[in-house]
Order: sequence, then C-alpha cells, then structure tokens
Amino acid sequence: MSAQRFLYLSRADVEAVGLEFRTIISLLETAFREKGEGRVELPPKPGIHPRPDAFLHAMAASIPAMQAAGLKWVAGYPENPGRGLPYVSGLLILNDVETGLPLAVMDCTWITGYRTGAATALAARHLARPDSSTAAILACGVQGRTNLEALATEFPLRRAYAYDTRRETQDRYVREMSLKLGLDVVGVDEPRQAVEAADLVVTSGPILKQPKPTIECDWLGEGAFASAVDFDSYWTGDALSQIDRLATDDHAQFRYYRELGYFQQTPEPYADLGELVTGRRPGRQSPTERTMAMNLGLALDDMAVAPEVLRRATDAGLGTWLPL
Repeated sequence: MSAQRFLYLSRADVEAVGLEFRTIISLLETAFREKGEGRVELPPKPGIHPRPDAFLHAMAASIPAMQAAGLKWVAGYPENPGRGLPYVSGLLILNDVETGLPLAVMDCTWITGYRTGAATALAARHLARPDSSTAAILACGVQGRTNLEALATEFPLRRAYAYDTRRETQDRYVREMSLKLGLDVVGVDEPRQAVEAADLVVTSGPILKQPKPTIECDWLGEGAFASAVDFDSYWTGDALSQIDRLATDDHAQFRYYRELGYFQQTPEPYADLGELVTGRRPGRQSPTERTMAMNLGLALDDMAVAPEVLRRATDAGLGTWLPL
C-alpha cells in the first residue's frame, strides 16, 4: 500500500493561489445550479457558542458533479478584531469522494471571505438592477472588502459609500479600496447617508442574536438591492417589511436559524439561490422593487471553491505534505 498523505495549506498558501473573483462566482453558480436541481447534500450546520455572540460551526456538504465533499470547522468571534485577530477563522477538510480519505486541510479564512462576496454578487445578478452603479458598505472589515470587490466584478460601479463604527477602520477602507478597485470610495458619518445614496447595500457586521438594528423604514430606496451578510442585525422590522423580494441561500438553513431565535422580524424568503439560478423562481421583476439577499453562508460555497484551490496549489507546489 502506498503511503497515505494529505496537503496542508496555510492561510498564506491559500492566498497565494490567487483565485480570481470571476472564477469564484462561476464555481458558486455551478454549485447552486446543482442545488437547485436537487443534486447536493447539505445538512443544516450545527454549532456551539462558547462566548456571547460567538460561534463555532461544523459545515458539511457534498457536490457530486464537482467531485467535492468535505467539512469546514469555522469560528466567528466579534471581539477578535479588537485583539488584532480575524473575526472569522477555521479549517477546511476536503475529502476524496471515492475513498473518503482526506486530500487536504486548509485555512478557511480567505475562502470564507471571498465565497461570501461571490454569493452576494451571484444573488445580485438575479435581484439587482443591471445598471446599478453605487454601493454602500456598512462595516468595513473583511466582508465589507470582499463584497465590494465582488459587486465591482459584476456591476458598473462608479462610487461606494463606506461606514464603520471604528473611524480608523473606515478611513483605512476608503484609502485601500479606492486604490484597489479604482472607485470613488467615500466615507460617511452616519449609516443613513450611505444607504439612501446606494443602488447596492451590503451590511457586514457581526451576526447578533439580539441585535440593535440601525436601518429604518424608507432608507433603502425604491429599486435598490441589499445583501444582509450579517443576517438581520442591521435591519429593523419596519425596513424589512418594505422588501418586495427577499431571498436566502437555503430555506432549510433559514428555518433552522429561525428555530434558534434568529429572524424574529424577518419575512419568509420567497426563493433560495438555487431556485434563482435554475429559474425555478423569478428574480427582479420591476425596476422599482426593493430586493434583498439574506445569505446564511453554506458549506456548499466552500466545497465549490476548495477543489480549485487545491488543484492550483498542487500545480504551483504550494503547501506542506503530511502523513496520515
């Protein structure tokens, strides 16, 4: 029997692969088409909560058409940025679909950030106006960066408004994202200034079970699209009641979270992302509709991206081989 081994990819290794957003969005589109056709296995993610508003989730998925199966063990700790640590961290295990043996263990921080932005862009492709040219980012952390970059890949963005409760974080975001994307990125003093001015709104703060929402009724304009990456943490019940089309990435996960106490004022989604990609449910039907994607973050996203990361890392000689 040949020696059994797997490839370990550190965060630096995963980042060095340099997977571009158009590829990530395409991979997610394939995965959600498979989901819409009923050809994936995706159990609701169990979790533990060692600290208030912190979580550790076990996320498993299988996508046979993409030869992808595995598990992500991911943590989200809202207090970590104040410690100089990432809010999200964890490891992803990718398994051989034929034998079940581990092929790779990789850091999931980069993948989580980028696949989440890609899911926003994919949802916006179906729910936002194609001519959307202004964005608003509320919370300027990793997700605020990747979501703006993903939307800039999909839409003709000219300007973005940025708000963060930490002014130094907001100022750094404005400088760095203006340079990276070649956009006019403008910092604002109040969230309302950003939301009212934007065609595309992303809220990407910590996920809170008992939030103190900020966005009020009538802030989101007619015809605008929002991506609530932080669940309903930023959105009041009155603001959510104005959404004409609310979609999520998975109905079963949404119901699971509602049973845990989340989404008490959030309407039931009319569609999930697999239904939108396959055309089973319609996307935007009018230029004046207010639309929203409240994607929960699925292991499906991670397993769509991880095999391509592994393939490119192997070709480039990245990572460390370890024995089983």
